[in-house]
Amino acid sequence: MQETPYDFEAGAILLMDKPLTWTSFDVVKKTKFSLRIKKIGHAGTLDPLASGLLILCTGKFTKRIEEIQAQEKEYTGTFVLGHTTPSFDLETEIDSTAPTDHLTEEMLREATNSFLGEIDQTPPIYSAVKINGERAYALARRGEEAEIKSKRITIKQFELTSIAGNQVAFKVVCSKGTYIRSLARDFGLKLGCGAYLSKLVRTRIGEYRLEDAMSLEQLQELREKQLAHHDRHPGA
Repeated sequence: MQETPYDFEAGAILLMDKPLTWTSFDVVKKTKFSLRIKKIGHAGTLDPLASGLLILCTGKFTKRIEEIQAQEKEYTGTFVLGHTTPSFDLETEIDSTAPTDHLTEEMLREATNSFLGEIDQTPPIYSAVKINGERAYALARRGEEAEIKSKRITIKQFELTSIAGNQVAFKVVCSKGTYIRSLARDFGLKLGCGAYLSKLVRTRIGEYRLEDAMSLEQLQELREKQLAHHDRHPGA
């Protein structure tokens, strides 16, 4: 974390490390309350079951949200092969199982190649995509079926960083709009055994990196230091 002097009200770009289970809106809401600022938004949603870099923009920098959202993203995480879930992650229970003993490391690494470059990807039904004005996940949780249109995305890098049984760790560099949960599903389909996403961390957005991010507690501490400094040096 870099202790940069921020003018939170006038405008700042804040690199936050989103905790597991928090929604992106939770981070925005808690930061807004903590800093006592009016104008704040985030530049790219992270699912509650994902952690890592979430960029918040305050004040005049809210105008840069779309620009930041458009930059490429980098993720690390883990796929579980041989099982599927309706949400493609741990939000829902396993609904199918298939053998994986026949899969070799060579087969796994070869399968990643078919996802490189521009591809069509269908977002998960358990996602914030809007269908006739309603979020897809709301329909899914009511047990309703809906058709989600595929969209063109770009995967610049898809690398398997370790393989331990049916647990496959990966690193992905991709364009805006890529769903790593959908990549898990499609990777499992390619291998013929199914897969779901068990862990996801966003490590980079453009040039902004997770190692420079801070927790909400660190942000509060930084804010308190600034207020204390201002009290001691009112004209500074």
